[in-house]
Amino acid sequence: MVSDREIEQAVAVLRAGGLVAFPTETVYGLGADASNPAAVKKVFAAKGRPHDHPLIVHLAEAAQLAAWARDIPELAHKLARRFWPGALTLILKRAPGVIDLITGGQDTIALRVPSHPVARALLARFGAGVAAPSANRFGRVSATTAAHVRREFGATVDCVLDGGAADVGIESTIIDISGTQPRLLRPGWITPRQLAETLGMEIALPAADAPRAPGMLARHYAPQTPLMVMEADLLLELAASLARQGKRVAVLARAAQQPLLPGLNWIGAPPEAAGYAHELYATLRRLDEAGCDAILVEAPPEAPEWFAIRDRLTRAAAGTPPPEAT
Repeated sequence: MVSDREIEQAVAVLRAGGLVAFPTETVYGLGADASNPAAVKKVFAAKGRPHDHPLIVHLAEAAQLAAWARDIPELAHKLARRFWPGALTLILKRAPGVIDLITGGQDTIALRVPSHPVARALLARFGAGVAAPSANRFGRVSATTAAHVRREFGATVDCVLDGGAADVGIESTIIDISGTQPRLLRPGWITPRQLAETLGMEIALPAADAPRAPGMLARHYAPQTPLMVMEADLLLELAASLARQGKRVAVLARAAQQPLLPGLNWIGAPPEAAGYAHELYATLRRLDEAGCDAILVEAPPEAPEWFAIRDRLTRAAAGTPPPEAT
């Protein structure tokens, strides 16, 4: 586990305007002092992230909300009491003085209190907000271990805190409560049903005027190898067809038994949604590094607990030609 000395060193890096990668319960974040424009610019530069794409500010506790948001509704306090610390990001009206780089120039801000002990220790010791998108190149597969971060950025990041593999494995749920109706902007491990039960009202889907938020692009979380999502029977048919053409194929399937086909790199996924989410990004990185011509993923179930996983895979596959075009 990360030592107190390592936390102190990371805090010193943040205060000096540097970049610190640290674990949260969802994925690893690439952090900078959220009140330092020069430091925040380094996050955008390291990731290759467009400046109109807002960042999530991580806080040590809900009591810090008032420093970053204004007109905070009771809905925010209800959600914070139920889910913080945890994998929920709230979109609220930004407070005066919040820098435009954080919000993508919008009048809203994304805030959350993570539950990972290393993140909590870092934030408590730092005493202020840390802007921290996922620690990966923009649009690529998120990092869930310190090794992923180091391979992605090398010496670009001043400090990497190694807190082991992220527990959840996919990014936080994002809910917009800056308007009159709560809206789900990004699904995560905290489900719309849990949110609705907490608030006593239905959660709407994003409308055209919804604030921009992380993870809303059509293509995101994508490996460099073309990725396709399909049902099991089509997956086996396409894998066999590509193998006959001499292509190498990487497969993420829900079945552990691998068919006898040449050039096939087969990974059987955990059967339960929680295990699948925990392993998803690490598995996609392994398959991406296998040097194959295509990654074929068996479509997850339609059940509610798989909603966020289906979202990530759909975005990872966006823009890949359909099977008949391969």
